[in-house]
Amino acid sequence: MSSSISDIGRAIDAIWRIESPKLIARLTRMVRDVGLAEDLAQDALVIALERWPASGIPDNPGAWLMTTAKRRAIDLLRRNKLRDRKYEEMTRSAELYTEEDMDRHMDGEIGDDLLRLIFMTCHPVLSQEARVALTLRLLCGLTTDEIARAFLAAEATIAQRIVRAKRTLSAKKVPFEVPAGEELKERLATILEVIYLMFNEGYSATAGEHWVRPLLCQEALRLGRMLAEIVPAEPEVHGLAALMEIQSSRLKTRVGADGEPILLMDQNRAKWDQLLIRRGLAALHRCQQLGKPYGPYTLQASIAACHAKAVTPADTDWIRIAALYESLSRIMPSPVVELNRAVAISMAFDPAYGLQIVDELNQEASLSAYHLLPSIRGDLLYKLNQFEEARLEFERAASLTRNSRERDLLLERASECMNNK
Repeated sequence: MSSSISDIGRAIDAIWRIESPKLIARLTRMVRDVGLAEDLAQDALVIALERWPASGIPDNPGAWLMTTAKRRAIDLLRRNKLRDRKYEEMTRSAELYTEEDMDRHMDGEIGDDLLRLIFMTCHPVLSQEARVALTLRLLCGLTTDEIARAFLAAEATIAQRIVRAKRTLSAKKVPFEVPAGEELKERLATILEVIYLMFNEGYSATAGEHWVRPLLCQEALRLGRMLAEIVPAEPEVHGLAALMEIQSSRLKTRVGADGEPILLMDQNRAKWDQLLIRRGLAALHRCQQLGKPYGPYTLQASIAACHAKAVTPADTDWIRIAALYESLSRIMPSPVVELNRAVAISMAFDPAYGLQIVDELNQEASLSAYHLLPSIRGDLLYKLNQFEEARLEFERAASLTRNSRERDLLLERASECMNNK
């Protein structure tokens, strides 16, 4: 019996992660308060947790949750008619308010509501940290504990961040709508940035004992797929989806049996997830079909595609990758992009050429604490048989990283230099 209850609990958790964004989006459209909408959705979840173990999971659990949440909203609006001015206009004739009335408030395409919710959680009025936390909470269905563990923060800190974010949206009266014109482009860029940051943190964790955090990657990818469905005419949405699909194909090969990092050139490519690669290449093709100039996410997806298509490391088209990084540096100039271009040039032509670029980047103040700069410089020096200098660079990189797994890898590289002296 306990096993059956446990199975139902896991099933409810999976259903919640899928259905909660749609539920919260529809309720937000009606009550115009994302915090209240989440509370109403949570009430429906609690009722499901109480009833489903005994009655079984309904055939359409999403519809069941939606109906239950709507009824809770009706009850709350009636109860708070005189007490809460916020709902005065909506509940002017609340004594006649029925579930059919509620349906009229909540009609329309669910994709529209989800898009509005994404624009709300990623509104520029919130800090970047708040946007990420609120998006993970409302659109990915993660608990505050899961978000806290993902970003190595205290659960109380994350909880406060989410509460403050919801209060800010309410206080600033952020509209539940999709902006138009230039504001749409600016806000969509913010949304893509939030999803990109979420995925990158999962793909290569900044700190802690794990090099990858698959849950973050999974939720960012799910969000990217959803966005690609509801904004199909935006090429960069497909570009980001393609990038995440292809990068996700390598997740299981990025760490060994004991959690140790495995670098790209050492991974077992036979174990790369071919379904994810095909999905990524299809998303990249959709982006290309739109016929617009490549943006930063599409260029990065094109680079990832070069790796995905190479059966062996030797098959990698490094000349094309170097050219793609050159294009990326023109539309999104940054020292990090230049550092990656240096790696591609070193692989396409000669490590000495890449080292010249890296040495110039040593003067960049923004990279002074960036551990990948000495790490890459150490690798290039190692390939040029300059082992003592390479050792010093690997040790410096190890002192800069906050990820313990990566630190171990860099110190191991430093030891290899000692053995080759």
